[in-house]
Amino acid sequence: MKASTKQELLEKWLEEERTAHIKGWDFSHIHNRYKEEDELPWDFKTVIKKYLTEDMTLLDMETGGGEFLLSLNHPYALTSATEGYPPNVDYCREKLLPLGIDFKEADGFEALPFGEDYFDLITNRHGDYEISELQRTLKKGGLFITQQVGAENDIELVELLLGKAERPYPKQYLKIKRQELIEAGFDILESGEAYRPIRFYDVGALVWFAKIIEWEFPGFAVKTHLPQLYRAQEILDDTGVIEGSVHRFYLVARLRKN
Repeated sequence: MKASTKQELLEKWLEEERTAHIKGWDFSHIHNRYKEEDELPWDFKTVIKKYLTEDMTLLDMETGGGEFLLSLNHPYALTSATEGYPPNVDYCREKLLPLGIDFKEADGFEALPFGEDYFDLITNRHGDYEISELQRTLKKGGLFITQQVGAENDIELVELLLGKAERPYPKQYLKIKRQELIEAGFDILESGEAYRPIRFYDVGALVWFAKIIEWEFPGFAVKTHLPQLYRAQEILDDTGVIEGSVHRFYLVARLRKN
């Protein structure tokens, strides 16, 4: 790799690092520069629709920018949402409150700002949750439906940029989360787990991605990880792609009535 090329790459990667900000969960900045195989053996929206009826009170935890929640087309008067990530909180206030959705600021690990036995169904897509808060806010017989990012998500990409590291969420496996819910008084109605490829065709896109998903790539920065980025560029030059895998699982759980 020529010195001039290295400098050009560095400047490009630094620009990607500077622009790594999003509202909601919008990855259009790297559209066509990466591909994530999101065709899982289940469709999360279809799973929810199987159980959600128009008369149910619905909470979407850690709603991001509310995009997925709005795609459910549930009556706004019966819909609530929470989000704790500051840039998304302001975005949700502007987007969801005018529709009549009861939006409140709250992180997944915080107490939910709602009363006891309040919801018929709680959804959570790729967010944190406290089982004790699910128990408190769900009606007896109420449903919790979640799709989660697994412990091995993007692990090949993380190791490429950061080297061998402890997984930040080592308990994020279907078997473990399923058992936790059962012990907390839930019956599991259905579940599944899957791994799918994720591919990058541009190291700059990987830089942007790593800065956005900062909890998976803690401490990553272009200038402190240049050797790893140059190695990633060599892989791309040799093979045309940098490949990793996504890890997902889902659960449908019903709170027992007794």
